[in-house]
Amino acid sequence: METTADPADRTIDGYLRADFAWYGLDEAFTGHRWLAPVGRSADGTVEHGSTGHGDEPSVKVEPTPDNRRFTVVVTVAQRPVRHSADGTGVLEETSVSSAAWLAGSGLLSCTWPTQMERHLREDWLDQQTAIAWDLADNLDGADWSTLTLPVDGEPAPFHYRESEYGWVMAGSARGVHLGAFGRGMSAYGLGLSRVKDIHAYRR
Repeated sequence: METTADPADRTIDGYLRADFAWYGLDEAFTGHRWLAPVGRSADGTVEHGSTGHGDEPSVKVEPTPDNRRFTVVVTVAQRPVRHSADGTGVLEETSVSSAAWLAGSGLLSCTWPTQMERHLREDWLDQQTAIAWDLADNLDGADWSTLTLPVDGEPAPFHYRESEYGWVMAGSARGVHLGAFGRGMSAYGLGLSRVKDIHAYRR
């Protein structure tokens, strides 16, 4: 009889196959840790992933106020301009903007307004996604400030912004691009560190 692989096993397998280090909150955070599925290129190469801390996002449409508390750290591989797997196109170089976009869109996916009618919600998501893209493409703009946080114990500068939905930040350190987003947990005072054992994030 054929058995179906545990979804958690499939998720963690993507992290184990990556050719770069993963980052999350340091040991000062003692709460629940979890993983989101990795992002892959067309040829299956792992390009980015997100380590979660605190409450996990819910896909349920709940009419009650959202009081979840979480921080999600996005790690993006540093990649140069390169040809696509099928040789028909070129993939852009990854950058801090890549991490900012993934963090911004990740925050939207966790905080969209469930009380809206479906067609209004779709319009809202389209509008907010476009705004997130523009913001990620203009990290030197007035919408961003600078926040310095420790990464593996060394201070690293991040672009940082807040909104009514939560906060987003992005920067580069230790050979990867790092983004993060959160709600209910302040970004100030957080510390990031290389994940020593990705199994600590097993659901």
